[in-house]
Amino acid sequence: MTTNLGLHATLDISYEQAIEQVTIALKEQGFGVLTEIDVKATLKKKIDADFRRYVILGACNPNLAHKALQAELDLGLLLPCNVIVYETDTGQTTVGIVDPISMLGVVENEELAPVASEARRRLEKVIDKLAGQ
Repeated sequence: MTTNLGLHATLDISYEQAIEQVTIALKEQGFGVLTEIDVKATLKKKIDADFRRYVILGACNPNLAHKALQAELDLGLLLPCNVIVYETDTGQTTVGIVDPISMLGVVENEELAPVASEARRRLEKVIDKLAGQ
């Protein structure tokens, strides 16, 4: 599934398995996970709010990031690519990945178009692999 924000797949595997599988699928496409934000734990700690299990993974493909930063130095404001994993109310797990074409569309630099297209192609493969489980 694609929305205006990103690419999504709903999986019939556990939250922990989804994080593991998305990390493996990202690696297969040349992306590493640089950051991991446990949203549930952070909200509980900071404002004592209860929230579903939800993680934000900051994924980066160094080659694509290098090309993008060469074309637009301020692009670092939009990096890394965010990947979310969360439990749904039905007990399934959803994975969402930011759409690089939509994200980079806010930058008026046509040199970024091929980088965004390549990133999206690779990230679509991640979602396709996860959805095919």
